[in-house]
Amino acid sequence: MDSIPNLNTLTSIKTTKNRETFEGFKNGEDHDQPLSPMAQLFHEPGSNVYIIGILGTKTKIRPDVFKENLVHTFLKNRRFSSLQVMDKDNGCMKWIPTHVNIDDEEVDDHVIIPELNPNMESPEKFIEDYISNLSKSHIENTKPLWDLHILDIKTLETEGTCVFRFHHSLGDGMSLMNLLLACTRKVSDPKALPTLPRNNKSGVAKVASLWSRLRVLWNSFVALLTFVLTAMYLQDTKTPMKGSKGVEHRARRFVVRSVSLDDIKFVKRAMNVTLNDVVLRVTQAGFYRYLRGRYNELDNQSDDIPDNMRFRATFFFNLRATTRIDDFTDTDAVGTWGNKIGYSLLPFDIRFKKNPLDYVRDAKAIVEHKKASLEPLFTYFFTKLLIMLFGIKAAGKLNHKVFYNTTLWFSDVPGPQEEITFFGHKVAYIAPSCYGQPNALMIHVVSYMDKVIFILSADEETIPDPHKLCNDLEDSLRDIKASVQLASC
Repeated sequence: MDSIPNLNTLTSIKTTKNRETFEGFKNGEDHDQPLSPMAQLFHEPGSNVYIIGILGTKTKIRPDVFKENLVHTFLKNRRFSSLQVMDKDNGCMKWIPTHVNIDDEEVDDHVIIPELNPNMESPEKFIEDYISNLSKSHIENTKPLWDLHILDIKTLETEGTCVFRFHHSLGDGMSLMNLLLACTRKVSDPKALPTLPRNNKSGVAKVASLWSRLRVLWNSFVALLTFVLTAMYLQDTKTPMKGSKGVEHRARRFVVRSVSLDDIKFVKRAMNVTLNDVVLRVTQAGFYRYLRGRYNELDNQSDDIPDNMRFRATFFFNLRATTRIDDFTDTDAVGTWGNKIGYSLLPFDIRFKKNPLDYVRDAKAIVEHKKASLEPLFTYFFTKLLIMLFGIKAAGKLNHKVFYNTTLWFSDVPGPQEEITFFGHKVAYIAPSCYGQPNALMIHVVSYMDKVIFILSADEETIPDPHKLCNDLEDSLRDIKASVQLASC
């Protein structure tokens, strides 16, 4: 497959409009709507990101059922039935409605069903390799920027695998996750939408007392200063997990690993912390294990890592007021679509801790500090202000510099609490991720039923053994749980 080009050089496309029959727009509405500045930003170098959604099914996939349902869900959303076209007159991009080939057996621009050998040696590795190859390519701008790959092959966990690919300009992770979930129903009640757990990570500081307000102002000032310094020169320490220049153009390896939600809840209750606290510091402890092993490979005389390491994640926050599942086929619904995300620069303390529970205690302190801050709102509105004052390219360069100067991206979204079906197919797991970001690693976490799923998007040139990193995450959770059990005896 071809390498990812700079989509900033989008060319003008001639299209045929059908204003009366196109479902995504109302009759008489102006069809040539401009992309929002935040959507255009995702076509800039370093921000030209694609979202991958991997869906494992417990029942054999019926492509005809998928296609029929896509027509009544995805295609009713104007973003999935429009081209993104560069206007030569003003240099801006706009949505142009177009015909979508999805139900034609000979011509299908969006649903790809490769012929597979049912007797292949390792279906799991084939699926990994297939998705990795997708990350080497882009979707041509001659069609709406999404596609679906149906892999009709049985693995140990699934009867089939679907891989959705969306350009980030279509919407953020919460928009697209809700679009997918709006197409699901509970197994226990085929007419009911799934329920999501309450999301405690809002990205908006809650203040009450004067002291709380002062604390929020101070924390926000420190975050602003750190943001400015990072945009100027402040880089994370060069480690075996820090990507080199151009990492956003390289292929990714996507690895999915599930752990027990009950184990994480056990630690949460015992230590009086949040689920996010536990997940973050399981991740931190796993990073320490992984880096210790990598440094030992580089220098056989030392099995520890350097002191005073600067190691940060760009940690994304959903800025919407709710995470409930709405009819996300409706692009007119207020607050549902677009890229409404802010981020914080979250430090990780990558040092040996004799007591594994110290990782969780440190996590609680750091997360509480970040919650008492307006940092996610600041990064969102600052980016919009920068676009308004200096244009898309200036904002794109600043975002690229900030992202590149950190070590990884980290994101999580709440998933269904009960077993669900997608277009009538029972779902084994949901695994969202990204490629195209200027970091060697992204960790995405999603809950589903009784498990928490870690999805790694890793540049194999930097992280050649992402499965080992997953093992370290699992081992860290095991050790933390064992320490809690020991302390309670």
